[in-house]
Amino acid sequence: MNLALSDEQVFLREAARGALSRFKTLEAARDALDTQGGTPHGGGQAGGKGELPDLWPTACEAGWPGLLVDDAHGGADLDAFDAMLVLGECGRVLAGVALLGHLPATAILSESAAPAAAALLPALASGEQRAAYLPACPPNDVFDSWCVDPLHGSERPAPPVASAASEGHVTVSGTYAFVPDAPGADVLVGVALLDTPQGTPHGGGQAGSKPVGVAIKAGGEGVSVEAIRRYDATRSLGHVTLNEARGVLLDTPVDSLAAAWHLAQALLAAESIGAVETALDMSVAYAKERHTFGRAIGSYQAVKHSLTEVLRQQENGRSLLYYAGWARRGAPGEFALAAAAARSVAGHALDTAARTMISVHGGIGATWEHDAPLYFRRAQLSRRLLGGTGAATDRVAGELLTQAAQAAQAA
Repeated sequence: MNLALSDEQVFLREAARGALSRFKTLEAARDALDTQGGTPHGGGQAGGKGELPDLWPTACEAGWPGLLVDDAHGGADLDAFDAMLVLGECGRVLAGVALLGHLPATAILSESAAPAAAALLPALASGEQRAAYLPACPPNDVFDSWCVDPLHGSERPAPPVASAASEGHVTVSGTYAFVPDAPGADVLVGVALLDTPQGTPHGGGQAGSKPVGVAIKAGGEGVSVEAIRRYDATRSLGHVTLNEARGVLLDTPVDSLAAAWHLAQALLAAESIGAVETALDMSVAYAKERHTFGRAIGSYQAVKHSLTEVLRQQENGRSLLYYAGWARRGAPGEFALAAAAARSVAGHALDTAARTMISVHGGIGATWEHDAPLYFRRAQLSRRLLGGTGAATDRVAGELLTQAAQAAQAA
């Protein structure tokens, strides 16, 4: 196993960094928070007061929407590893490119042999249309059934219910809360629980239902997407409510539906590590140039030890992230654990890096004129999305405890 970047991957990363450098994403994020009327997603023009720059055309020009789509449907036929490189660059500058929702959705469609899925993929691969992933967590040692993020509280409800409408079609009713990149999406793709009259559990679902992939037109009847802004203006989020919304039933295997959740975890982790890199770079640069009592503040143990800890967490997270990127195809059986580990470490790393960034910069780091509060806001929201960093940590702990118990029994 070789986790070194190939020349093509280095070019992909550098091209992404160059493309995003043309936009003043941090300034736009500050304006969006200052202006109540600012749009919470990339729907405005760059430089507009209170609006985030529309980065989707740039993503389409670079071919990012089709990263995980095969070339037969107009995609680049790359893998999670490559997608993570792009998401990492987005995280570096807090760029609101709608890939966190789009890429897992295209992964579900790519694993389906349904003609309707094949019909959707070309437009999604080119970026002519945009998809949003309706996230549902598969069963694990923490949750014994499929579940979704709650609107309120900590109890995780079951996914929306799908009922057979006609051959190849279903109607779906229920709510998906805090869906990344849902506002403005053309197609909603995710997991629902299909009613089964036999009343027997199937594929790890609740009794009387089985998890199935569904694709729903966002502008269709019975579909409501409520755009929301929670703390971080750079993140597009929406509550998706379905009321007998008509959708296509996908024949995507249950394992692939679960893998889409783990892919989203890995992509969010990659985005977080990218933000950690920028936070650390800015903190180190300031620690070198800021002097007190005739010495650079970076020479003091309290400062350099805190920065070294951020570096340690960053490199630990990057290693886990690269392994997760390889495992999606290289070792599918290990992908779930690898993605959860990467998400756990990356989430904690970004939280530490953002807090350290404020601390190192002192008084200026806590002011609205500095970029540090923007990274802190990104850290606090990211650690709560898609089940949360805590759930990913529990997933890793549960797996390790299981392995330890098995080893003890074998001994």
